[in-house]
Amino acid sequence: MTKILLTRHGHVDGIKPARFRGKAELALTAHGLAQADALARRIAAEFKPAAVYTSPLQRCVVTGAKVAAACGIGSSVQAGLGDIDYGAWQMRTHEEVEAETPAAYRLWREKPHLVRFPGGESLQDVVARTADALRMVLAKHAADTVVLVGHDSVNRALLLQLLDQPLSAYWRLAQDPCTLNEIEVFAAGDVRVGRINDTSHLPPG
Repeated sequence: MTKILLTRHGHVDGIKPARFRGKAELALTAHGLAQADALARRIAAEFKPAAVYTSPLQRCVVTGAKVAAACGIGSSVQAGLGDIDYGAWQMRTHEEVEAETPAAYRLWREKPHLVRFPGGESLQDVVARTADALRMVLAKHAADTVVLVGHDSVNRALLLQLLDQPLSAYWRLAQDPCTLNEIEVFAAGDVRVGRINDTSHLPPG
């Protein structure tokens, strides 16, 4: 059985008010660093992970490095965990996009599985590469606990696959910064989700 501890990077600028961050390189804020420290302490206290895999973006690399250091293990980048490519929408506010292209923005909010971002990706693209990352983890860590550090969209895509849910359910899952999702994947393919979006370890603010 593989235990997956799926988490998200700590707080960065552009979460509130919301921007389409995607592939932009953003540093963790002071609050984000404190969140990552709290996450690392919790994982080190409760689990014995064998490895940490992160998105290539620095907000995930730094978060994962803190977890790895606390657990005394290594951390490596897995390209498939990189954030969604919002294309022309990247780093624009939701209000700007909604005002400029209201129909496209409404489709994203109401039927996200039908959207391809202009010059960017679709959720189906994200599912394909996260599935590759998941297959690698399951093949390499058949009896281990593994930490995956991703992004809001990436984590939703992974959880929907593991829960056998459609992409149209994308907005039904919350993924807060430095959250903790715990999933067990058994050799026969059975999946047990122990917790989703647990943030009880995080500092206030």
